[in-house]
Amino acid sequence: MTAANTSLLRCLPIVAVVFAGAHLTGLATAQSASSKWDQLREQMVFQEVQSAGITNERVLEAMRATPRHEFVPLSQRRLAYQDMALPIGEQQTISPPFVVAYMTEQIDPQPTDRVLEIGTGSGYQAAVLAPLVKDVYSIEIVPELGKRAARTLERLDYKNVHCRIGDGYAGWAEAAPFDKIIVTCSPEEPPKPLVEQLVEGGQMIVPVGERYQQNLVRLTKRNNTLERQTLRATLFVPMTGTAEDRRERQPDPAKPQIVNGDFTQAAADATENRPAAWHYVRQAGLVTEGGRGGPGNRCLRFANEEPGLGSQALQGFAVDGREVARLAVRFDARGEGIRRGRSNAEWPYLVITFYDHRRATLASEVIGPLRGTFEWETFERALPVPIKAREAIVRLGLLGATGRMWIDNVGVAAAKD
Repeated sequence: MTAANTSLLRCLPIVAVVFAGAHLTGLATAQSASSKWDQLREQMVFQEVQSAGITNERVLEAMRATPRHEFVPLSQRRLAYQDMALPIGEQQTISPPFVVAYMTEQIDPQPTDRVLEIGTGSGYQAAVLAPLVKDVYSIEIVPELGKRAARTLERLDYKNVHCRIGDGYAGWAEAAPFDKIIVTCSPEEPPKPLVEQLVEGGQMIVPVGERYQQNLVRLTKRNNTLERQTLRATLFVPMTGTAEDRRERQPDPAKPQIVNGDFTQAAADATENRPAAWHYVRQAGLVTEGGRGGPGNRCLRFANEEPGLGSQALQGFAVDGREVARLAVRFDARGEGIRRGRSNAEWPYLVITFYDHRRATLASEVIGPLRGTFEWETFERALPVPIKAREAIVRLGLLGATGRMWIDNVGVAAAKD
């Protein structure tokens, strides 16, 4: 044995100890990180899912068990347990957790169900469905996303999720029929091939409508006809491929606008008194008392008593920064006892967030904050539009603050120079 080998053998115990220490430190770090994600996920489910109205215990348990952070890019991972859509690349997004839970609950998943999902995206919706049903068949039209999602689902050991690349408009005929179909992208109308692949008595949930004016609808197949129930306003990325080619109405990004900014129209599912065209409405409802135009005038009232609780309404619209340099934004508001939430950031604002063609966030512009008690007042401002902007979302409400606030006459238009 050479002196060099002898020297190496003498070092081995030290190396082993160092390696073992590093291994234990790494294990402790991993356990700490896992615990952090578990806590954030539990908090998200309670505050953003259960408190927002999801009651199906099986669905809530699936949401608690599904590691959403594993399905988002590393650059977005810090936001994984926020109730928001996040970009996942290829101009696509992962849906907010509440939307995933809501759509899952609405199809009433059963252990014997075979479910078709259109729009695999990150794979998160399929992962939530997996423990609730017998099999999930998921189709993604973007090869890069589909392959990545399949790898993630395989790594996380979701054995009953089957993925393929293809145009979801055509469905998955070889595996049909399906007990349930869930569509996580928006066509103008439900594709006929999907209806044909649904069993008698089966249900489909799908966001349909114009690009920024969509409604989630539940379709039930009875005697080869569809019973249609409108659930709530929503905002999904468009279904590409055949569905987009057949779309008859497209938004004009050179003429940005808000729909139903005066809140005169109630949503089709008016049982919860929500305004038409606005989605993600929380801790708010249409009222006629105290409106801007006097008795009988309808406006949107926000009310919240728990600091930090979401109280908001959102709406998307098209805007092209190459065509529109500034947005003329206005709204009327009245406040009563408004106090900040858990932090200085939790005050009422009107926020407009701009996104590029990949749906990555570019910038956010705000009007506010609004504080205390005040009578009706008009707020107006010209907000700059990033030149790379292709769409935007307006968000307004108490946004974590407490008190009551009335909003009316929200308007967005290209500012005149």
